[in-house]
Amino acid sequence: MSRVVKPLKLPAVTGYLIAGLLIGPFVLGRLGVDGLGFTSFNAVEAMKPISEVALGFIAFNIGNEFRLSQLRIIGKQATVVAIVQALSATVLVDACLLGLHFLMPDKITVPVAITLGAIATATAPAATLMVVNQYKAKGPLVDILLPVVALDDAVGLIVFSVSLGIAKSLQGGTSVSAVNILVNPLLEVFASFAMGAMLGLVFTFVERYFHSRSKRLCVAVTFVILAVSLSMLEIRIPGTQIEFGFSSLLVCMMMATIFCNICPNSEELMAKTDRWTAPLFVLFFVISGSELDLSVFRDVSAVLIGVVYILARSTGKYFGAAVSTRLTKCQPQVQKWLGITLLPQAGVALGMSITVAEQLGQDGAIIRSIVLFSVLIYELVGPTLTKMALTKAGEIQPREVTPKQALPRA
Repeated sequence: MSRVVKPLKLPAVTGYLIAGLLIGPFVLGRLGVDGLGFTSFNAVEAMKPISEVALGFIAFNIGNEFRLSQLRIIGKQATVVAIVQALSATVLVDACLLGLHFLMPDKITVPVAITLGAIATATAPAATLMVVNQYKAKGPLVDILLPVVALDDAVGLIVFSVSLGIAKSLQGGTSVSAVNILVNPLLEVFASFAMGAMLGLVFTFVERYFHSRSKRLCVAVTFVILAVSLSMLEIRIPGTQIEFGFSSLLVCMMMATIFCNICPNSEELMAKTDRWTAPLFVLFFVISGSELDLSVFRDVSAVLIGVVYILARSTGKYFGAAVSTRLTKCQPQVQKWLGITLLPQAGVALGMSITVAEQLGQDGAIIRSIVLFSVLIYELVGPTLTKMALTKAGEIQPREVTPKQALPRA
C-alpha cells in the first residue's frame, strides 16, 4: 500500500491505514473467512498489546527530543505553545457545540459538548513522528513540534478529567469533589513522570553492564515493554477518593528523557532502537486502520456534530499555535505551519472516548460515535496535511535522483 500511495505523493502512513481498513471488519472481514481479515472488532481488540507497545516506543522516541541542550533553546516556547493551542481547541469546540446544543437540544446535550471540548486537546504523536521519520524532516518546526505533541498529552489528561467531572455532575445532578476533577489527574501526570524518571535511572545503570550492540538493544526494548506494562497499574488509597493510573506515553517519554541526558551512548542506542521499531510501527497503523468504524456514517446527526467538531478543533489548534508561537517569538515558518501539524488525532482521543462511554451512558455513546468519525477523518487526512506543512516550511527536502537511480538512455 505504501507503493500504491507513493505516486499520489501521500505519506506511507496513509497507505498503512488504508491497508488496515481493507482487512478490517467492513471490507475483507465481511467475507467471514478466518485469516483473510478481521471478522469483528473483538478480533482487532486482541491486537491491543501490539498497539500499546508501539505507542510506548513512539513516546520513547519523542523523549529523545528533550535533551537539555535543546530544552534550553525551545523549552519555554514548547510549554507555552502546548498549553495555549490545547486550551484554544477546547474553548472553541465548547463554544461551537454549545451553540449547536441550543439549535438542536435533542441531538447534543451540554455534557456531550463539554466532554468533546476536552477530547479536542489530544493530538496523535504516532502519525506525526512517522511522517517526520519517513521524510527525514529537520528544522525549527520539527524541533518544536515533537516536544509540543508530547506535552499536549499531559495538558489533555488534566483538561479531560476536569471536564468529565463537570459533565458527570451536570448529567446526574450529583456533586463531584475537587479530588476527582483536580487532584487525581494531577497525580496521574506527576506519578507518570516520577515512574518514567525512576525507570530512566535504572535503565542507564543496567545499560553500562552490556557492551555488545545487540545486548544493549535487547535491554532498551525490554525497558520500554516494562514501562508500558507498569503503566497499566492503578493506585487506590484506602479510605480516600484518591485513585489514579499512569500514562504510558508520559512514562516512556520521561524514561527516554532521563536516559538521553545522562547516558553517553544514548544517541547510538536510540538510532538502533528507531530502526528496530519500523515494522512495529507499520503493524500499529495497520491495526489502527482496522479499528476505523465506518458504521458511524449511518448516524446523520453524529456526522453533522462530527463535522462541527472537526472544523472547530482544527481552527482552535491552528490559531492557538499561531498566536502562541508569535508570543514566544518563534521563527516565521513555525508560526505559519505548526498548527496544521497538530491536527492528527487517534489513540489518546479513542482512549478518552472509551472512558466516557463507560461513565456517561447514552451521552457517552454519542461522544464515542463522534470521536470515531473524527478519528476516521483525521487519520486519513492528517498525515498528508503534516507532510504538506513540513514541505512548505522547507523541512522536507526533495530527494535528488542519483546517477544509479536515473533511467538509462535509449
